[in-house]
Amino acid sequence: MPALTHTRHHPATPGSVGIRLPWWALALPALAFVALLTLILNPADAHAATGDPAVTHLFERVQQLVTR
Repeated sequence: MPALTHTRHHPATPGSVGIRLPWWALALPALAFVALLTLILNPADAHAATGDPAVTHLFERVQQLVTR
């Protein structure tokens, strides 16, 4: 059974954008870029997170098993 195709009634005009993005689709990547840029410019503010020792031991054990 052939699939039906949808045809456009109006041809697309050059230079027009047919897709509208929500505001957060542009704001979130821009915010992430600015946050990473500030960390690069001032690395003294980028502190390593102190994790749970159990998680640290788990990662060390996984690393030991992988390197064998």
